[in-house]
Amino acid sequence: MTGSLTGETPQPATLRQAHIRDRFDGAQGYDGAATLQRVAARTLADDLALTMAERAHTPLRVLEIGCGTGFLSVQLCALWPQAHILATDYAPQMLERVRARLGARVDVRLMDAARPDIGGPFDVICGNLVLQWLDNPAEALNRLTGLLAPGGVLAVSTLRAGTFAEWQTACEQEGQRPATPAYPDMAALARWVPYPCQGVWRAERCVQAFGTGLDFVRHLKATGANTPRADASGMSAGALRRVATRFEESGAAVTWELAYGCFRRPARAGVFVTGTDTGVGKTLVSACLVRRWQALYWKPLQSGLADEEGDTPTVSRLAGGESTQGQGVRCFPPAGAYQASLSPEAAARAEGVTIDPALLALPMEAPQQPLVVEGAGGLMVPVTDEIMMVDLAQRWGLPVVLVARSGLGTLNHTLLSLEALRARGIAVAGVVLNGPPNPENSRTIADKGKVRILAEIPHEAGLDAPTVERLAALLPAWSEIAGA
Repeated sequence: MTGSLTGETPQPATLRQAHIRDRFDGAQGYDGAATLQRVAARTLADDLALTMAERAHTPLRVLEIGCGTGFLSVQLCALWPQAHILATDYAPQMLERVRARLGARVDVRLMDAARPDIGGPFDVICGNLVLQWLDNPAEALNRLTGLLAPGGVLAVSTLRAGTFAEWQTACEQEGQRPATPAYPDMAALARWVPYPCQGVWRAERCVQAFGTGLDFVRHLKATGANTPRADASGMSAGALRRVATRFEESGAAVTWELAYGCFRRPARAGVFVTGTDTGVGKTLVSACLVRRWQALYWKPLQSGLADEEGDTPTVSRLAGGESTQGQGVRCFPPAGAYQASLSPEAAARAEGVTIDPALLALPMEAPQQPLVVEGAGGLMVPVTDEIMMVDLAQRWGLPVVLVARSGLGTLNHTLLSLEALRARGIAVAGVVLNGPPNPENSRTIADKGKVRILAEIPHEAGLDAPTVERLAALLPAWSEIAGA
């Protein structure tokens, strides 16, 4: 492992990006002034440590973006002494200071976080308070996700709406337009979660006091954070003094509104198929997906075997055909199969058994081949006393295909299901509507649910393999789902 600064100096995408780089390069007082940045680095490292401990996984390759002078880099070295850590930044002088701080313990590289020019995969990619400096943070997060190993984690912190509200108020009171950036609110941040990762943003607030208003201005300069927003005009010295006085009258403190996000890439290729209710067509859609993608199939929990053959043989029969090249459909056996037409929990209890969650581990055979996992009932169907079907969806980490009826009553059920998934940070691949075409419902679900309608499956009088082959053609190819 070397400590040399490698890579060509990235060319700035815009003049603004060049100004940002130059101001960080010139921030000689950064380490002494960047109190909040140090606190945020510790918090992000704590979140990362907890996330990786829950996965019982020690990362071997770690990429840090926007490393600055190394606040987070130091934390990463302490967390994972055996990991290869690559610290990157846009500002060459910042990297020199990381090298001076950590020597050969980390590799350093000049890199624009918005345009990563490096190959993966990495077990962890992280960045502390860097997203707010990028022109298109959501696009950058998607690019970085492509560098993650299966099951890898992307962890970032950023500033959100309300940051520096006290200074902005003082500016407005003096008839001045604040030059501080416009930061995203939590609703906007939710749209930054990179597909197909699972995870949510969480908010935190810190207050920092200053002796005077001008001390706050000097603080921004010392940390290199004094690049004005693109549409801001300069403020005269007199106006600046008046704003500073207003700021001091309000207490001379600013609020930092922080957001932290940890996003996990699925451990394997595949989707979890669930429905808005029982009997909405999950098994038919699962068979179509298996046929369309030449996918593997797993029904983890099966109940109702006293009344039907079960979903596994049904999918095997319906998804089979010439396109499987004589190999048939590869179906993993259920972890639990029960006779009564009840929820898995109730059906198991009727037979005097308890479902063991340890048996519900995601099959990892042929991880690059799509796996269609079909749930039982809807998201809030109980599996055990403490586990619902949505908990398993969260544990498995696969993007969800939500199956819904096309007709009357579907809007409430479908939108509530989408809200429940997003509250857990579960990625949604899209919705499949089953039944007679209903353009108004389809349009409303797509618009209000902010979701893609993958297909509208018409009612069929009878189902057989040729019918499923025809219906499967209505669904997107796997490549469209994997990178949606």
